[in-house]
Amino acid sequence: MINGIKPNIKSSTLNEVDKSKLGITYNEGVDRLLEAIQDDYDNWGGNRMNKTLDLKIKTGRKFTRIIEGNRGWGFVSRVDGVHKGAPIKVGDIMKAAGWSAPAKHSRGSIFDKEFHKSFSWTGPNYL
Repeated sequence: MINGIKPNIKSSTLNEVDKSKLGITYNEGVDRLLEAIQDDYDNWGGNRMNKTLDLKIKTGRKFTRIIEGNRGWGFVSRVDGVHKGAPIKVGDIMKAAGWSAPAKHSRGSIFDKEFHKSFSWTGPNYL
């Protein structure tokens, strides 16, 4: 109970990772994002460097953090809700405000058909 009000927990709240849009699940969308980040890096600079980025993910309660090497690349929202006063949806790509917190506004979604336009290998695009 929160302030005497019992929270209404829906099945979608409990299974936020299993939500699917455009025929793919959240986990498939994150995998697709990691592959697109590597593809963008491979196409950058005329493919002179034959390097594989050290991409890792850390899953938290509300966000999945994307880490490249020793820096934070960005975040992907795991739940629908509000973040810093702005609405967010499952799969929203967020720029990193710091190591452990995403910036306020969404930069795109992993479920969009043309989601590759919302980021580069260096991180999500500026607004």
